[in-house]
Amino acid sequence: MYLATTGRRDAPPRPTGARRRVPGTVLALGAVSLVTDVSSEMVTAVLPLYLVLGLGLSPLQFGLLDGLTTGATALVRLLGGAGADRGGRHKQVAGLGYALSACSRLGLLLAGGATGWIAGALAADRLGKGVRTAPRDALITLHSPPEDLGRAFGVHRAMDTTGALLGPLAAFALLWATADAYDAVFAVSACAGAFGVLLWLLLVPGRNAGPGRLRDSGRPRAPEAQDPDGPPGARREAPAAAARAGGGLLAVPRSPAYRRIVLAAVLLGAATVGDSFLYLLLQRRLDLDATWFPFLPLGAAAVYLLLAVPVGRLADRLGRRRPLLYGHGALLLAYGLLLAPVPGPAALAGVLGLLGVFYAATDGVLMALTGPFLAEGRQAGGLAVVQTAQALARLGAAVGFGALWTASGPETALVTALLALAAALGCAARLLPSGPTPEGTTT
Repeated sequence: MYLATTGRRDAPPRPTGARRRVPGTVLALGAVSLVTDVSSEMVTAVLPLYLVLGLGLSPLQFGLLDGLTTGATALVRLLGGAGADRGGRHKQVAGLGYALSACSRLGLLLAGGATGWIAGALAADRLGKGVRTAPRDALITLHSPPEDLGRAFGVHRAMDTTGALLGPLAAFALLWATADAYDAVFAVSACAGAFGVLLWLLLVPGRNAGPGRLRDSGRPRAPEAQDPDGPPGARREAPAAAARAGGGLLAVPRSPAYRRIVLAAVLLGAATVGDSFLYLLLQRRLDLDATWFPFLPLGAAAVYLLLAVPVGRLADRLGRRRPLLYGHGALLLAYGLLLAPVPGPAALAGVLGLLGVFYAATDGVLMALTGPFLAEGRQAGGLAVVQTAQALARLGAAVGFGALWTASGPETALVTALLALAAALGCAARLLPSGPTPEGTTT
């Protein structure tokens, strides 16, 4: 529990309401993510059209190319997180990831039609994303008050999603203006990626704040959170003790609560159907022209953008466990809506809206839930394990769903996914620990 400080005469007043500000470091990280996502989503939006229609790759070749690069991303997150924790090099390691992704845009520009060079450029982009994700999220954790982690991650994810919205719009505007000149998209994307790296170097602090990590929030640091699953009076591991206990490069916290979060993330991820499958199901149901297919993700992204900050603040007030479960409940409803006999426009609006709610209530909230259970010096590695475990589970779910779709049809695959997610939700409700709240209670 957090200890009250209101009784101390020398304690600064606790900021409330409008006086509570988002830390400057979080805003800087959000600005970098916004620009970088404009760069990456410009490429992601046009890549299927470029490879399949422009270069003549088969859907199977494109799927294998995408699957291999995605799998490499999940594993490299562990190395990025562990490397960032060693000596507190969060900015350096994450900056390397941003630079690698920016260089990959030049690789696409110079590759021409060579499939091997294109595969290398895509792998570099995904590797860069894998390297930077955990250190970046660790910086958010280190520079935000523990009781405001949900709002901090919500603000960051909202800025990130703004870039995800602008990127495809910019890409298709360029294609329209240049008569399908894909090289122009890659060139502008490379410039945006380089600008994101420049922002990273100029705006993000070079060293962690350490014991005074909340210096840019103008608030005193709350005492270390008590593990709700430990004995009374138990505190999180001290940095030195954590280092002695860890030993290896990929050492992670031994907290029972943390382990249950990882297990719950795996169970929920294993029952999460990839977005692309949901969009394909919508396209089949609505008989949507292929020209409009790339715009389907924008609907979900718009809802995510609107809800990311409010849901994050709500998670800080009510506890982060329930929004995480309710978010997966929204995904369960989206599965059901795809199976229900409702009009096509209603299905389109409902599925995209529920998918946006799902991401708003789960992406940053899961990181905010995990943060208080991580010892000092293990933030990036601990977050990387959760992210990697969930990513690998979702990769397995995508393979299983695709195989079941091929063998038995989309309806059977979707019913199976719905039942699996319902079972995973029941298990996660028992596994997920309650997080400490600012008032010293648990939820």
